[in-house]
Amino acid sequence: MEAQNNIGATGHPSIVLPAVRGSASSGTLGRHLARRLVQIGVRDVFSVPGDFNLTLLDHLIAEPDLNVIGCCNELNAGYAADGYARFKGVGACVVTFTVGGLSVLNAIAGAYSENLPVICIVGGPNSNDYGTNRILHHTIGLPDFSQELRCFQTVTCHQAVVNHLDDAHEQIDTAISNALKECKPVYISISCNLPAIPHPTFGREPVPFFLAPWVSNKMGLEAAVEATANFLNKAVKPVLVGGPKLRVAKAQKAFMELADACGYPIAIMPSSKGLVPEHHPHFIGTYWGAVSTGFCGEIVESADAYVFVGPIFNDYSSVGYSLLIKKEKSVIVHPNRVNIGNGPSLGWVFMAEFLTALAKKLKKNSTAVENYRRIYIPPGIPLKRNQDEPLRVNILFKHIQDMLSGGTAVISETGDSWFNCQKLRLPENCGYEFQMQYGSIGWSVGATLGYAQAAKEKRVIACIGDGSFQVTAQDISTMIRCGQRSIIFLINNGGYTIEVEIHDGPYNVIKNWNYTGLVDAIHNGEGKCWTAKVRTEDELTEAIATATGEKQDSLCFIEVLVHKDDTSKELLEWGSRVCSANSRPPNPQ
Repeated sequence: MEAQNNIGATGHPSIVLPAVRGSASSGTLGRHLARRLVQIGVRDVFSVPGDFNLTLLDHLIAEPDLNVIGCCNELNAGYAADGYARFKGVGACVVTFTVGGLSVLNAIAGAYSENLPVICIVGGPNSNDYGTNRILHHTIGLPDFSQELRCFQTVTCHQAVVNHLDDAHEQIDTAISNALKECKPVYISISCNLPAIPHPTFGREPVPFFLAPWVSNKMGLEAAVEATANFLNKAVKPVLVGGPKLRVAKAQKAFMELADACGYPIAIMPSSKGLVPEHHPHFIGTYWGAVSTGFCGEIVESADAYVFVGPIFNDYSSVGYSLLIKKEKSVIVHPNRVNIGNGPSLGWVFMAEFLTALAKKLKKNSTAVENYRRIYIPPGIPLKRNQDEPLRVNILFKHIQDMLSGGTAVISETGDSWFNCQKLRLPENCGYEFQMQYGSIGWSVGATLGYAQAAKEKRVIACIGDGSFQVTAQDISTMIRCGQRSIIFLINNGGYTIEVEIHDGPYNVIKNWNYTGLVDAIHNGEGKCWTAKVRTEDELTEAIATATGEKQDSLCFIEVLVHKDDTSKELLEWGSRVCSANSRPPNPQ
């Protein structure tokens, strides 16, 4: 979809990164790490300084191809690295020991759930303190320094504690290569006294960084393709559904090759929006069970065969486990294996290779596409408004739809924005990101910062609810300092609307803020920032015209005041089904 960094966004070829010339005088661990980050495509590192990482930050800042961006807190630094990795293919953050590490942990867990390679670097204790009985600050008061490491072990694919220079090179390179191969975060702790010490290992020209490609078992691949082709070529009205693991498998191009070859309708799961081009003539929308795009759910669930490529079936994506999908009709393509109906499960078969090979074996079948076109009725338009009528959410998103182009990207916060943004039709090359698997409220502020920093040629349009914004609002400051020009729609409906529709209570009502006043105070006359508060469609139209015209080079923050019960119909349906799933009684013992 987008011109992303080769390390994180293209197929499975071997990756050889160029050697970097060095000298004995610059041969330090700090410089080596900085150069490795540049080599893998990182140009911006999100950080919060602390006494254990200050020397390391000096070396990162000294690298001319690296920009160190100070964030307001570690959580947002982690979210920013997450957003950055979504466009560039890899991101990085630097924090201090324990107090910083445990603060960024939630963001790293989210990146793990979304299969994003984020390099989380922590400035650790002096190497002399390991193995002693000393108690250090920034710890819980015990001489055991492993609490932070143990926390990261469950949310990263590799952990490296660097407290010796002799094996530092190997530890760092192993961690980084694992992040890129596994598409998961890694944890690297570096003792605070090591980054500036010269060492012969780092004085030499580095050996080129090589990542071996994943290659399918040839016989397994052939068997999977043959069995799948036989299964699908017998079907009358098969469909093709793209899932979120298209990204981790780097199989988006192969998916579209298959789509062009087979002629099936193309649907997406909600968490894969943005990974499949929606301008394709066979695209029919989002398959999300009872809250699917109009006519899409009916076509998928009435098919006699469906191919799910890289799906995640959780309680949210299945609308409280209510999908009408039958195993015996399905082909499930995972990143490294294929399940065919009630038949075989064939492993060590990698998605991109499988899809490319399958495309050559399928008979073209457009029956389901023709059925879709027969029953399709275009969506209605919002009712005509009265003069000075309070703004409705569906009117807001009608205007956001008109703002989209190949030069924009949408960031959707957890909440009703999930459902409203899902209905946006993305033009070619328009980016789209949201965090459905982890669903951490507040994610979008840091992610907007990171994505906008990575995709400087795009203008990010972020849709954020007031409750989520209150969690991570501070890094609006960093956006202004970086000169970003995103447009943020702050949807002020007085609370946690998505929680209201799952289970209401007084805890879902929040203290109202003067959001534009807060952003103006953060702006404080430094940098380019413009705010507006809108209550009607006329005010919204005027604000959008200003944001896309006179203030197109500024960060634009538009607070949209809407009624507390103004939600998408999809959220109402989805919330009741998720509530039902959450409230299931215990099984009989």
